[in-house]
Amino acid sequence: MATSTESNNAVHGSSSTNGELAPATQITPPLSPHRKVALITGITGQDGSYLTEFLLGKGYEVHGLIRRSSNFNTARLDHLYVDPHNSHKARMKLHYADLSDASSLRRWVDSLNPDEVYNLAAQSHVAVSFEIPDYTADVVATGTLRLLEAVRSSSKKGIRYYQAGSSEMFGSTPPPQSETSPFHPRSPYAAAKCAAHWYTVNYREAYGLFACNGILFNHESPRRGENFVTRKITRAVGRIKVGLQTKLFLGNLSAARDWGFAGDYVEAMWMMLQQDEPADYVVATEDSHSVEEFLEEAFGHVELNWKDHVVIDKRYFRPAEVDSLRGDSTKARKVLGWKPKVGFKELVRMMVDNDIELAKREKVLVDAGYMDAQQQP
Repeated sequence: MATSTESNNAVHGSSSTNGELAPATQITPPLSPHRKVALITGITGQDGSYLTEFLLGKGYEVHGLIRRSSNFNTARLDHLYVDPHNSHKARMKLHYADLSDASSLRRWVDSLNPDEVYNLAAQSHVAVSFEIPDYTADVVATGTLRLLEAVRSSSKKGIRYYQAGSSEMFGSTPPPQSETSPFHPRSPYAAAKCAAHWYTVNYREAYGLFACNGILFNHESPRRGENFVTRKITRAVGRIKVGLQTKLFLGNLSAARDWGFAGDYVEAMWMMLQQDEPADYVVATEDSHSVEEFLEEAFGHVELNWKDHVVIDKRYFRPAEVDSLRGDSTKARKVLGWKPKVGFKELVRMMVDNDIELAKREKVLVDAGYMDAQQQP
């Protein structure tokens, strides 16, 4: 299962202290019949980790589906880890599954009997989707269909389902974009997300599933993957500030996005599934900024001039660009009572401060000869 991001007793998918999953012996039911149970795909990603924290804080038992990998990919969840031998404390569990494998999805939905399912998994990098379009479509679009079918065919009725949509679905549609704005996707990723959106609507209308689409505009955090432009920028700021890097290579600086904090947005996901009726919602700050503005704020926070360090590289331009995204989240604010807590400047500074500290630790290793600063010049 592609992820955008533990603890266990003797169930399949238990995590050990080294990040590996314990071998399966049997499938066991959830820990307590009195707790709500949530099943999350993409739990190891940025959104998955924040959602897990949020749901654990609400008293949920959380199960996450992850792909088998030879490399540990649970770093965003390490602070939530509880040794599987402390089964009375373990309220988060990981299990092997994949959105390309319908049998694994059915098995875990049937055995865990979740109250809520959050489908956050995806091959979520827009530029990469042009390189691997078949895989992107299989995981993002058809993978959603497989999971919806597993929920529909489950013996447990009343499961509530959340589908992670994307503002990329709007593509070239002029801002502001709301739930009624037409989709005009400009990438294989966005087209696949459109298919997933309509699969979710179809299963809601055809089978009566409580299924919601959350059309979330760009949401960032210190946990954002380093190959996404916002984190690529703040990571470079940290490295440049401590002398580990001098240049940052980027593509289109005029592209404008509605950037919010991922920690705020996962609360909206949960709110959608607490309503009396299922519906689709745009989640956004309603404030848009260009990549150049992000650069100005990030470099300015550490008293650097971005123009001294940024180099435009045409390799980072997309085959089809999305010029401007700015959401209209009126419905979410009125119906859910949701609103963002973290503004643009605070978000950028939060990410830069995190990456300054990361770069400082990295520099200690470089200076001691334990690490070679082989990245960008």
